[in-house]
Amino acid sequence: QVQLVESGGGSVQAGGSLRLSCAASGRTFSNYVMAWFRQAPGKEREFVAGMQWSSSTTYYADSVKGRITISRDNAKNTVYLQMNTLKPEDSAVYYCAAHGRIGIVTFPRLYEYWGQGTQVTVSS
Repeated sequence: QVQLVESGGGSVQAGGSLRLSCAASGRTFSNYVMAWFRQAPGKEREFVAGMQWSSSTTYYADSVKGRITISRDNAKNTVYLQMNTLKPEDSAVYYCAAHGRIGIVTFPRLYEYWGQGTQVTVSS
């Protein structure tokens, strides 16, 4: 079965960096869109960044452009989220997600597969 396993979360001070990883298994993801979402307490899950695996086309939420980069390693079947210049408002549980249609979409309900999430806490 498909599994997405996130890792790399933690606690950092504002201005710091973290790299999240999402190890994907269970099928070939070459035709999939991989994305990162986040959810803070009391808020809806929101799109952060996405990548079309086959073309490496990327798309970012305006709130993270210039600070966060999504990338992949084909050999490891892993997607990364490099987060720099972190702010307290970036604190949330970060989820890896995947869907098998063409196009990077920002609506969580359109994603078929989800990881369990990893906590990111940024202190001021």
